[in-house]
Amino acid sequence: MKLLVCIIDNVYADEVELKLKKQGYRMTELASSGGFWRKGNTTFLFGVEEKDIKELQDALKVVCLDLERKKQRSSKQEHRYTSFLLDVKDAAPFLAIGK
Repeated sequence: MKLLVCIIDNVYADEVELKLKKQGYRMTELASSGGFWRKGNTTFLFGVEEKDIKELQDALKVVCLDLERKKQRSSKQEHRYTSFLLDVKDAAPFLAIGK
């Protein structure tokens, strides 16, 4: 099991949540802002099996590009989101910070 931490521009956040939930992905959403991109972001935590990682990454990309097409605008940024992939066993101390 892997943990995909995805920090995404707020422009895409609602669409990512809606579309990926419809596709059956389970996620935890955290509002975030500050120094990472210096604007409003949403951080999604996805628990995913290793065999499904590429499918999830492709789905994230498709949702962002579809939203841009729908709104008839292109991103001025090179990247629409940044993600980090962790083994769940390595993420356990990170997830237990508040305990």
